[in-house]
Amino acid sequence: MKILGIETSCDETAVAIYDSEEGLKAHVVYSQIDIHALYGGVVPELAARDHIRKILPLLQEALAKAECTSSDITAIAYTAGPGLMGALMVGAACAKSLAFAWGIQAISVHHMEAHLLAPFLEDKKPAFPFVALLVSGGHTLLVLVTDFGKYEILGQSLDDAAGEAFDKVAKILDLPYPGGRPLAELAEKGDVKRFRFPRPMVNRSGLDFSFSGLKTYAANVLREYGQDARADIAAAFQAAVIDVFLIKCKRALLQTGLARLVMAGGVSANKALRERLAKMGKDLNVEIYYPRLEFCTDNAAMIAYAGYRRFLMDGMDQDLKIMVRSRWELGQAINNE
Repeated sequence: MKILGIETSCDETAVAIYDSEEGLKAHVVYSQIDIHALYGGVVPELAARDHIRKILPLLQEALAKAECTSSDITAIAYTAGPGLMGALMVGAACAKSLAFAWGIQAISVHHMEAHLLAPFLEDKKPAFPFVALLVSGGHTLLVLVTDFGKYEILGQSLDDAAGEAFDKVAKILDLPYPGGRPLAELAEKGDVKRFRFPRPMVNRSGLDFSFSGLKTYAANVLREYGQDARADIAAAFQAAVIDVFLIKCKRALLQTGLARLVMAGGVSANKALRERLAKMGKDLNVEIYYPRLEFCTDNAAMIAYAGYRRFLMDGMDQDLKIMVRSRWELGQAINNE
Protein backbone atom coordinates (compact mmCIF):
# COMPACT_ATOMS: atom_id res chain seq x y z
CA MET A 1 0.00 0.00 0.00
CA LYS A 2 1.02 3.59 -0.59
CA ILE A 3 0.22 6.33 1.91
CA LEU A 4 0.33 9.99 0.89
CA GLY A 5 1.39 12.25 3.77
CA ILE A 6 0.65 15.98 4.11
CA GLU A 7 2.26 18.22 6.73
CA THR A 8 1.18 21.85 7.29
CA SER A 9 1.29 22.29 11.07
CA CYS A 10 3.48 25.40 11.14
CA ASP A 11 5.95 26.93 8.68
CA GLU A 12 6.86 23.98 6.44
CA THR A 13 4.66 22.69 3.63
CA ALA A 14 5.53 19.07 2.94
CA VAL A 15 4.22 16.08 0.98
CA ALA A 16 5.54 12.51 0.98
CA ILE A 17 4.62 9.03 -0.22
CA TYR A 18 5.41 5.95 1.85
CA ASP A 19 5.20 2.45 0.38
CA SER A 20 4.65 -0.40 2.86
CA GLU A 21 6.96 -2.68 0.85
CA GLU A 22 9.51 -0.33 -0.65
CA GLY A 23 9.72 2.34 2.06
CA LEU A 24 9.80 6.07 1.40
CA LYS A 25 9.21 6.76 -2.28
CA ALA A 26 9.23 10.58 -2.25
CA HIS A 27 9.29 13.51 0.13
CA VAL A 28 9.40 17.20 -0.65
CA VAL A 29 9.51 20.13 1.76
CA TYR A 30 9.08 23.85 1.26
CA SER A 31 10.22 26.05 4.14
CA GLN A 32 8.71 29.45 4.90
CA ILE A 33 11.70 30.60 6.95
CA ASP A 34 12.52 33.51 4.65
CA ILE A 35 8.97 34.84 5.00
CA HIS A 36 8.81 34.67 8.79
CA ALA A 37 12.41 35.73 9.41
CA LEU A 38 11.37 39.28 8.51
CA TYR A 39 9.13 39.30 11.62
CA GLY A 40 11.38 37.34 13.99
CA GLY A 41 8.85 34.50 14.30
CA VAL A 42 6.02 32.67 12.61
CA VAL A 43 3.06 34.83 11.52
CA PRO A 44 0.07 32.41 11.48
CA GLU A 45 -1.91 34.17 8.74
CA LEU A 46 1.08 34.31 6.41
CA ALA A 47 1.84 30.65 7.13
CA ALA A 48 -1.68 29.55 6.18
CA ARG A 49 -1.69 31.62 3.00
CA ASP A 50 1.65 30.21 1.88
CA HIS A 51 0.52 26.63 2.53
CA ILE A 52 -2.39 27.27 0.16
CA ARG A 53 0.03 28.52 -2.47
CA LYS A 54 2.47 25.61 -2.26
CA ILE A 55 0.56 22.47 -1.30
CA LEU A 56 -0.75 21.40 -4.73
CA PRO A 57 2.54 21.99 -6.60
CA LEU A 58 4.32 19.94 -3.93
CA LEU A 59 1.71 17.20 -4.24
CA GLN A 60 2.29 17.00 -7.99
CA GLU A 61 6.05 16.95 -7.42
CA ALA A 62 5.83 14.10 -4.90
CA LEU A 63 3.64 11.99 -7.18
CA ALA A 64 6.08 12.53 -10.03
CA LYS A 65 9.09 11.58 -7.88
CA ALA A 66 7.33 8.43 -6.68
CA GLU A 67 6.32 7.63 -10.27
CA CYS A 68 2.72 7.02 -9.30
CA THR A 69 -0.72 8.50 -9.84
CA SER A 70 -3.73 9.09 -7.62
CA SER A 71 -5.01 5.59 -8.42
CA ASP A 72 -1.93 4.12 -6.70
CA ILE A 73 -2.60 5.86 -3.37
CA THR A 74 -4.24 3.73 -0.67
CA ALA A 75 -4.98 6.49 1.86
CA ILE A 76 -4.02 10.07 2.71
CA ALA A 77 -2.50 10.98 6.08
CA TYR A 78 -2.47 14.56 7.28
CA THR A 79 -1.39 16.46 10.38
CA ALA A 80 -4.50 17.16 12.46
CA GLY A 81 -2.65 18.79 15.36
CA PRO A 82 -1.12 20.21 17.37
CA GLY A 83 -0.14 23.31 15.43
CA LEU A 84 -1.43 26.58 14.02
CA MET A 85 -5.16 26.35 13.33
CA GLY A 86 -5.10 28.08 9.95
CA ALA A 87 -2.11 26.08 8.76
CA LEU A 88 -3.63 22.79 9.93
CA MET A 89 -6.90 23.62 8.16
CA VAL A 90 -5.12 23.91 4.81
CA GLY A 91 -3.59 20.43 5.02
CA ALA A 92 -6.74 18.85 6.45
CA ALA A 93 -9.01 20.39 3.81
CA CYS A 94 -6.68 19.29 1.04
CA ALA A 95 -6.43 15.73 2.41
CA LYS A 96 -10.18 15.36 2.95
CA SER A 97 -11.00 16.76 -0.47
CA LEU A 98 -8.53 14.51 -2.26
CA ALA A 99 -9.68 11.47 -0.29
CA PHE A 100 -13.28 12.17 -1.31
CA ALA A 101 -12.35 12.78 -4.94
CA TRP A 102 -10.14 9.68 -5.14
CA GLY A 103 -12.55 7.43 -3.23
CA ILE A 104 -10.10 6.55 -0.46
CA GLN A 105 -9.79 7.16 3.29
CA ALA A 106 -8.13 10.04 5.12
CA ILE A 107 -6.11 9.46 8.29
CA SER A 108 -5.62 12.15 10.94
CA VAL A 109 -2.12 12.10 12.46
CA HIS A 110 -0.82 13.56 15.70
CA HIS A 111 2.23 15.68 14.88
CA MET A 112 4.26 14.55 17.90
CA GLU A 113 3.41 10.89 17.32
CA ALA A 114 4.83 11.34 13.83
CA HIS A 115 8.04 12.80 15.28
CA LEU A 116 8.21 9.88 17.71
CA LEU A 117 7.96 7.40 14.83
CA ALA A 118 10.44 9.20 12.54
CA PRO A 119 13.36 6.91 13.54
CA PHE A 120 11.41 3.99 12.04
CA LEU A 121 12.15 5.48 8.62
CA GLU A 122 15.80 4.50 9.15
CA ASP A 123 17.37 1.11 8.43
CA LYS A 124 18.26 0.72 12.11
CA LYS A 125 14.89 0.75 13.87
CA PRO A 126 14.33 0.73 17.63
CA ALA A 127 12.68 -2.27 19.25
CA PHE A 128 9.87 -1.88 21.77
CA PRO A 129 9.71 -0.85 24.54
CA PHE A 130 11.78 2.36 24.70
CA VAL A 131 11.88 5.81 26.24
CA ALA A 132 11.44 8.71 23.81
CA LEU A 133 12.70 12.26 24.25
CA LEU A 134 10.64 14.49 21.96
CA VAL A 135 12.09 17.97 21.63
CA SER A 136 10.58 20.41 19.15
CA GLY A 137 9.78 24.09 18.86
CA GLY A 138 6.55 23.75 20.80
CA HIS A 139 6.90 20.55 22.83
CA THR A 140 9.30 18.80 25.19
CA LEU A 141 8.19 15.33 26.29
CA LEU A 142 9.55 12.16 27.83
CA VAL A 143 7.41 9.22 26.76
CA LEU A 144 7.32 5.52 27.56
CA VAL A 145 6.58 3.72 24.29
CA THR A 146 5.53 0.07 24.54
CA ASP A 147 4.19 -0.37 20.99
CA PHE A 148 2.77 1.59 18.08
CA GLY A 149 0.01 3.75 19.52
CA LYS A 150 0.79 2.83 23.13
CA TYR A 151 2.29 5.84 24.91
CA GLU A 152 2.61 6.99 28.50
CA ILE A 153 3.73 10.55 29.20
CA LEU A 154 6.50 10.45 31.81
CA GLY A 155 7.33 14.14 31.85
CA GLN A 156 6.82 17.36 29.91
CA SER A 157 7.72 21.03 29.94
CA LEU A 158 5.68 23.11 32.37
CA ASP A 159 6.36 26.34 30.44
CA ASP A 160 8.57 26.97 27.40
CA ALA A 161 9.56 24.00 25.29
CA ALA A 162 13.28 23.59 24.64
CA GLY A 163 12.91 24.80 21.06
CA GLU A 164 11.08 27.92 22.23
CA ALA A 165 13.84 28.60 24.73
CA PHE A 166 16.48 28.30 21.99
CA ASP A 167 14.57 30.75 19.78
CA LYS A 168 14.00 33.26 22.59
CA VAL A 169 17.62 33.21 23.77
CA ALA A 170 18.78 33.51 20.15
CA LYS A 171 16.59 36.59 19.80
CA ILE A 172 18.11 38.07 22.96
CA LEU A 173 21.54 37.47 21.43
CA ASP A 174 20.43 39.18 18.20
CA LEU A 175 20.66 36.00 16.13
CA PRO A 176 18.48 35.29 13.07
CA TYR A 177 15.24 33.30 13.22
CA PRO A 178 14.88 30.37 13.65
CA GLY A 179 17.46 30.52 16.39
CA GLY A 180 18.40 26.90 17.07
CA ARG A 181 21.17 26.49 14.52
CA PRO A 182 22.65 30.01 14.80
CA LEU A 183 22.78 29.68 18.58
CA ALA A 184 24.47 26.28 18.36
CA GLU A 185 27.02 27.65 15.90
CA LEU A 186 27.72 30.63 18.16
CA ALA A 187 28.05 28.30 21.16
CA GLU A 188 30.90 26.46 19.43
CA LYS A 189 32.92 29.70 19.56
CA GLY A 190 32.22 30.37 23.24
CA ASP A 191 33.82 29.42 26.54
CA VAL A 192 31.35 27.03 28.14
CA LYS A 193 33.03 27.43 31.55
CA ARG A 194 32.78 31.21 31.81
CA PHE A 195 29.16 31.23 33.01
CA ARG A 196 27.26 28.63 34.99
CA PHE A 197 23.57 28.65 34.10
CA PRO A 198 21.05 26.91 36.38
CA ARG A 199 19.80 23.41 35.58
CA PRO A 200 16.05 23.84 36.19
CA MET A 201 14.12 21.14 38.06
CA VAL A 202 16.95 18.62 38.28
CA ASN A 203 17.12 18.76 42.08
CA ARG A 204 13.50 17.70 42.53
CA SER A 205 11.87 14.35 41.83
CA GLY A 206 9.97 13.74 38.63
CA LEU A 207 10.61 14.05 34.91
CA ASP A 208 9.04 17.41 34.06
CA PHE A 209 11.00 20.27 32.48
CA SER A 210 11.13 24.05 32.80
CA PHE A 211 13.15 26.27 30.47
CA SER A 212 11.60 29.73 30.72
CA GLY A 213 13.95 30.77 33.54
CA LEU A 214 16.99 30.17 31.33
CA LYS A 215 15.79 32.88 28.96
CA THR A 216 15.63 35.39 31.84
CA TYR A 217 19.02 34.27 33.13
CA ALA A 218 20.58 34.75 29.67
CA ALA A 219 19.09 38.25 29.40
CA ASN A 220 20.47 39.21 32.80
CA VAL A 221 23.96 37.93 31.99
CA LEU A 222 23.96 39.77 28.66
CA ARG A 223 22.85 42.97 30.40
CA GLU A 224 25.71 42.67 32.89
CA TYR A 225 28.54 41.56 30.60
CA GLY A 226 27.57 43.06 27.25
CA GLN A 227 27.73 41.96 23.63
CA ASP A 228 31.27 40.60 23.91
CA ALA A 229 29.89 37.76 26.05
CA ARG A 230 27.37 36.55 23.46
CA ALA A 231 29.25 33.39 22.44
CA ASP A 232 29.97 32.45 26.06
CA ILE A 233 26.29 32.97 26.96
CA ALA A 234 25.21 30.76 24.04
CA ALA A 235 27.63 28.04 25.12
CA ALA A 236 26.49 28.17 28.75
CA PHE A 237 22.81 28.16 27.83
CA GLN A 238 23.16 25.22 25.46
CA ALA A 239 25.19 23.26 28.02
CA ALA A 240 22.49 23.83 30.64
CA VAL A 241 19.71 22.56 28.37
CA ILE A 242 21.71 19.51 27.35
CA ASP A 243 22.58 18.69 30.97
CA VAL A 244 18.90 18.82 31.88
CA PHE A 245 18.07 16.47 29.03
CA LEU A 246 20.75 13.98 30.04
CA ILE A 247 19.79 14.02 33.71
CA LYS A 248 16.10 13.52 32.94
CA CYS A 249 16.78 10.81 30.34
CA LYS A 250 18.96 8.87 32.76
CA ARG A 251 16.25 9.19 35.38
CA ALA A 252 13.57 7.96 32.95
CA LEU A 253 15.67 4.99 31.86
CA LEU A 254 16.33 4.06 35.48
CA GLN A 255 12.66 4.47 36.38
CA THR A 256 11.49 2.24 33.53
CA GLY A 257 14.39 -0.20 33.63
CA LEU A 258 14.92 0.20 29.89
CA ALA A 259 18.11 0.53 27.88
CA ARG A 260 16.76 2.07 24.66
CA LEU A 261 16.27 5.79 24.07
CA VAL A 262 14.75 7.47 21.01
CA MET A 263 15.27 11.19 20.42
CA ALA A 264 13.26 13.09 17.82
CA GLY A 265 12.00 16.57 16.97
CA GLY A 266 13.72 19.68 15.67
CA VAL A 267 16.07 20.13 18.64
CA SER A 268 17.32 16.55 18.15
CA ALA A 269 19.35 17.90 15.22
CA ASN A 270 21.59 19.74 17.69
CA LYS A 271 25.15 18.44 17.21
CA ALA A 272 26.30 18.93 20.80
CA LEU A 273 23.20 17.16 22.15
CA ARG A 274 23.79 14.17 19.88
CA GLU A 275 27.42 13.96 20.95
CA ARG A 276 26.57 14.07 24.64
CA LEU A 277 23.81 11.48 24.25
CA ALA A 278 26.13 9.19 22.31
CA LYS A 279 28.63 9.36 25.18
CA MET A 280 25.87 8.72 27.72
CA GLY A 281 24.69 5.73 25.70
CA LYS A 282 28.20 4.30 25.64
CA ASP A 283 28.77 4.88 29.35
CA LEU A 284 25.43 3.39 30.39
CA ASN A 285 25.23 0.71 27.68
CA VAL A 286 22.06 2.32 26.32
CA GLU A 287 21.03 2.15 22.66
CA ILE A 288 20.33 5.60 21.19
CA TYR A 289 18.15 6.12 18.12
CA TYR A 290 17.26 9.26 16.21
CA PRO A 291 16.21 10.16 12.67
CA ARG A 292 18.52 11.64 10.06
CA LEU A 293 18.72 15.43 10.14
CA GLU A 294 16.18 16.01 7.35
CA PHE A 295 13.57 14.09 9.37
CA CYS A 296 14.20 15.96 12.63
CA THR A 297 12.42 19.11 11.51
CA ASP A 298 8.82 19.08 10.28
CA ASN A 299 8.35 16.85 7.23
CA ALA A 300 5.68 14.72 5.57
CA ALA A 301 7.70 11.51 5.51
CA MET A 302 7.02 11.00 9.22
CA ILE A 303 3.34 11.89 8.65
CA ALA A 304 3.02 9.30 5.89
CA TYR A 305 4.70 6.64 8.03
CA ALA A 306 2.56 7.46 11.07
CA GLY A 307 -0.48 7.34 8.78
CA TYR A 308 0.57 3.90 7.58
CA ARG A 309 0.74 2.67 11.17
CA ARG A 310 -2.65 4.25 11.93
CA PHE A 311 -4.07 2.56 8.82
CA LEU A 312 -2.98 -0.83 10.17
CA MET A 313 -4.67 0.01 13.49
CA ASP A 314 -7.87 1.06 11.67
CA GLY A 315 -7.36 4.65 12.72
CA MET A 316 -9.02 6.15 9.65
CA ASP A 317 -11.38 9.11 9.56
CA GLN A 318 -14.91 7.95 8.91
CA ASP A 319 -16.52 11.07 7.44
CA LEU A 320 -15.77 14.35 5.69
CA LYS A 321 -15.80 16.44 8.85
CA ILE A 322 -12.59 18.42 9.26
CA MET A 323 -11.25 18.26 12.81
CA VAL A 324 -7.95 19.96 13.62
CA ARG A 325 -6.58 20.96 17.02
CA SER A 326 -4.09 23.60 18.01
CA ARG A 327 -3.58 21.67 21.26
CA TRP A 328 -3.69 17.89 21.39
CA GLU A 329 -2.17 15.71 24.10
CA LEU A 330 -0.09 12.84 22.75
CA GLY A 331 -1.91 10.39 25.02
CA GLN A 332 -5.16 11.20 23.20
CA ALA A 333 -3.63 10.05 19.91
CA ILE A 334 -4.01 6.42 21.01
CA ASN A 335 -7.66 6.31 19.97
CA ASN A 336 -7.77 9.52 17.92
CA GLU A 337 -9.70 11.17 20.76
